[in-house]
Amino acid sequence: MTVAERLVDIVTREIGRPWLWLQEVTSTFFIYAIFTGTAVATRRNDHLYLTAVADTLVGTARTIVEVATRLVVLAVALCFIYFGWLNFLRGFSSFRMPSMTPIASLYAAIPICGVLVALFTIEQLVNGLRNGFARDEPPESPPHVASIEGIAPAAGGRR
Repeated sequence: MTVAERLVDIVTREIGRPWLWLQEVTSTFFIYAIFTGTAVATRRNDHLYLTAVADTLVGTARTIVEVATRLVVLAVALCFIYFGWLNFLRGFSSFRMPSMTPIASLYAAIPICGVLVALFTIEQLVNGLRNGFARDEPPESPPHVASIEGIAPAAGGRR
């Protein structure tokens, strides 16, 4: 989407009729993509590989580390909600040029992300405490290595 917006921005500037609001659209998509990606990564439990230590543990030790990790993520989500909401409310006093849209339209992404991250974290806590935190991932198949018989001579042999 951003590439198309940039292309339209360049073309309209070159023909002398620039669409100035395209930069606002691009920045809005970018900001919402970042915060949506954060929520999706939290849902998939692969954000910043916070589970690297827990994956090496078993039993009670793993449960403690998994719960502690998710409580930290939940605390960050609550900060996103609280401080994001404050920024959102303050954003109605500032406006984006040239559309004069309140900057709160950008700040809304922060508490929305916080709500989603909190929801997904609570879901992981409940499911993990009920069913265990171990993830059943399919084993990785070994990489296929092609034979080099046709390329290199056999050991001890010469060409």
